[in-house]
Amino acid sequence: MMKSQGILPAVMLLGLSVFTSCTSQREDFDATGAFEATEVVISSEASGRIIALNIQEGDALVGGGEYGLVDTVQLSLKKAQLYAGIAAARSRIQDVETQTAPVREQIAVLKKERERVMNLIAANVANTKQLDDINSNISIQGKQLAALEKTIIQANEAIEAETASLNTQIAQIGDLISRCRIVSPLDGVVLAKYSQQGELTSMGKPLFKVADIDNMYLRAYITAGQLTDVRLGQQVRVFADSGEKGRKEYSGTVAWISDKAEFTPKAIKTRDERANLVYAVKIAFHNDGYVKIGMYGDVKF
Repeated sequence: MMKSQGILPAVMLLGLSVFTSCTSQREDFDATGAFEATEVVISSEASGRIIALNIQEGDALVGGGEYGLVDTVQLSLKKAQLYAGIAAARSRIQDVETQTAPVREQIAVLKKERERVMNLIAANVANTKQLDDINSNISIQGKQLAALEKTIIQANEAIEAETASLNTQIAQIGDLISRCRIVSPLDGVVLAKYSQQGELTSMGKPLFKVADIDNMYLRAYITAGQLTDVRLGQQVRVFADSGEKGRKEYSGTVAWISDKAEFTPKAIKTRDERANLVYAVKIAFHNDGYVKIGMYGDVKF
């Protein structure tokens, strides 16, 4: 019994020593927080059946890369119909020179006849009435030519306007087709997949969530007393828990400082635990793949 009683205080003393060491180590840091990443939920921009969605949770995506497609059959058919409408409209375009050629020829004949009559009048062989009649016909034919040209030009302009309208509709259809392509807006890793190939989707329905885990943040909380010692762009040291292996250190930059105080979150401890109000800060750093979203970390200013 005496031997057992001697061992128990020793064990308690060892445990107290370890706890004191951990507490002391934790207090070496200026603030503690959790790691975050820029997360984006990609939603469908079109309605229809998902023809392809070539992603799985954990896949690394490239920003701007296409990873899926919503059915575009109806939109493609509508686009083909509009192209056919343009072809039909352009077939009605008239060539002004071709359509007015007969009238121009008649005017040319009348002008030759006028020259002949004028020569006869000069030789006192013809009277002036014949010349007046020819000039009147030339004037009438000239007015008819001008009216015909105006009519053809107006008809062609209407066709061009119709064609422009159809081209605008084609551009709209093209935009809708482009929205059927499922594209990742940033480089990152798929955190969650909400839809599957073959399912029906609608505009605004979430498809998957991607996060940029290469460029992450540590959201920490500092007291009002520390606020004066922290500035935007300041270089700091970020530490991530590494289990039994210790801690990993990263070079970070203060990217954001909240302008409003808030009550200390329950899961977060600051250097001054007696402070009720703290300010949130975000420390940006480049992740080497070890840090995971939600892990706890510390910062040294």
